[in-house]
Amino acid sequence: MPYRIVYAEEIRDHLRYLTARQRAMLFDSIEEQLTHEPTTETRHRKEMVANSLASWELRIGDLRVYYDVTEDHQMVAVVAVGIKRRNRVFIGGMERQL
Repeated sequence: MPYRIVYAEEIRDHLRYLTARQRAMLFDSIEEQLTHEPTTETRHRKEMVANSLASWELRIGDLRVYYDVTEDHQMVAVVAVGIKRRNRVFIGGMERQL
C-alpha cells in the first residue's frame, strides 16, 4: 500500500527560494522516492543523526528534503526543503545547522 505524503505549511516559504524547474524536479522525486518504502536507505535516502528537524533526508542533486515517517498511518510528513551549497544547507533562505 502506498504511503500518503503530506507537506508542512512551512514548505510554501521554502519553495519560494527554488526555481520552477527545481520545484518540478522536487515534487516528481518525492512522489517517486517516498511513496513506497520511504524508510529504506538508498543512495539518495538516508536516516539522519538525531536532530530537531527530521528523521530522514532525501537528496535530489543539491536539493534536500527532510521528512518523518509514521508507519502505523502509512504517512510521510515532509517538514522542510532546502538547498545544499558545499557543506551548508539553506532552508527558506536561511542557513540551518543539522
